[in-house]
Amino acid sequence: MEIPQIGLGTFRLKGLEAQASVVAGLDLGYRHIDTAQIYDNEEAVGVALRQSAVDRKDIFLTTKIWTSNLSGKNLIPSLQESLKKLGTDNVDLTLIHWPSPKDEVPLHETLEALQEAVVMGLTKNIGLSNFTVAQMKQAIEIVGTEALLTNQIEVHPFLQNQKVIDFCQTHGIKVTAYMPLAYGKVMTDEVLQKIAHKYETTPAEIALAWLLDRGMIVIPSSTKRKNLLSNLKVRKGLLTAQDFEAIEQLDRGERLANPDFSPIWD
Repeated sequence: MEIPQIGLGTFRLKGLEAQASVVAGLDLGYRHIDTAQIYDNEEAVGVALRQSAVDRKDIFLTTKIWTSNLSGKNLIPSLQESLKKLGTDNVDLTLIHWPSPKDEVPLHETLEALQEAVVMGLTKNIGLSNFTVAQMKQAIEIVGTEALLTNQIEVHPFLQNQKVIDFCQTHGIKVTAYMPLAYGKVMTDEVLQKIAHKYETTPAEIALAWLLDRGMIVIPSSTKRKNLLSNLKVRKGLLTAQDFEAIEQLDRGERLANPDFSPIWD
């Protein structure tokens, strides 16, 4: 199953809020749902999947392994627990949520466990999240490029992450852009507002169109049905070269996800 280019993120959503967002998203046409162990909402997402009239086989479901579960002995049991919470036999994609802090768990140990999870039928694909170019090179040496479906990284007009994106696209690794709307900051940017006005749309749709036109997968989140629908209906091929040039000038390296265990960024 090809990963749908527009997905529904669930970061910061918990309980009934997460459940309602996923139910509404599936009803509107989303077929790609993104969650993670650390989000503490896998159970709510699972309830939403069961409530929805959409068949599970038609949904591309992603979860992520948290740093405390990256060891060979912990990874598969933690993934099995995630599957239990989600109420499904397998997920379509399992990511290493963050590289092991200070390389406490060797990358080969984690990737070998993930490959074992594929053999066991627990996940159909594996990938990375928040990996630098150097860390991706290491992963490729261990499992090869074909084994790595995506690197999920923060990308939005104010953090364009071009070095990592170029490496991914050169090596056939899909880029999944999280926080594509920069926690809503795109809505107040004058450049994006001006472009949006030209096309009678919103700055959010412009930011998403910019990412989609560059071949990236996007996973915006929302609890509002109107916004969920708006994000899903973004028009590709809308922006001109002049629009792209204006958006590229907005890059200021503004990283929003930067915990103290982050790798040394590119």
